[in-house]
Amino acid sequence: MSLNDFRSVFMPYITEKQSDGRYAVLNRECKPVGFYTKDFVTYADYPVLVNLKGLTRTKAAKISYKGDPNIDHIVLYNDECIPANSKNDMKAYLIRLEILAALAVS
Repeated sequence: MSLNDFRSVFMPYITEKQSDGRYAVLNRECKPVGFYTKDFVTYADYPVLVNLKGLTRTKAAKISYKGDPNIDHIVLYNDECIPANSKNDMKAYLIRLEILAALAVS
């Protein structure tokens, strides 16, 4: 676990659909964005789950670093394209994040 940089804690890494249909937006440590802990976290215990309105398979593919249309588990970057490692990786991440950020939540 690497809780030693801003990106690992505060930047979205994965969106994970829960059994009730809502999503958790998780950081690199698979904790809700902003959680700075090594402890196990039960997402439903915190106000971190949202509905992502307008999420389609087409948008999921654009948000996914590898173009995967799976709406249940969307990975925005991996260890080969960490946004903080290069300008090109950051640019590509920000394009994906822009699409995610445009979705309405409830």
